[in-house]
Amino acid sequence: MEAARIRRMTIDDVEQISRIYVAITQKPVRDDFKTLVEKHALSTHDACFVAEVDGKVVGFMISYILTLGFGIEKSAWIATLGVDPAFWGQGIGADIAREVFAIYKDAGITNVYTSVRWDSTDLLSFFKTLGFNRSNFINLRKVLED
Repeated sequence: MEAARIRRMTIDDVEQISRIYVAITQKPVRDDFKTLVEKHALSTHDACFVAEVDGKVVGFMISYILTLGFGIEKSAWIATLGVDPAFWGQGIGADIAREVFAIYKDAGITNVYTSVRWDSTDLLSFFKTLGFNRSNFINLRKVLED
């Protein structure tokens, strides 16, 4: 097996990213997920990358720049990521993250944010290994009733 090649995400990757999403969540992909991936794949401003092994996408990260926020400077946000479960533990997610961080560093961005469920210990651990810590923000939620 060849080493993972990290490259920018393209519109042609949507189906393989969807396959990875299903493998991780064990839930069907909704059309709005595919639409969102397509939107980011077409953006020239977002830092969205995939990892490819033997011509097959085995991991992805979708991130983007925030220019306006509640009292924060221009920053970046990791919206979602995934690695095919057959490739977990091989450093593929970290390889993608390093590529994304390099893009943002070159753009002069010093803060990258993400949000993780408190009970997602695997994701929390992953982001801790990348140097993430708690930020000064608290996630808020409002449930819209019918």
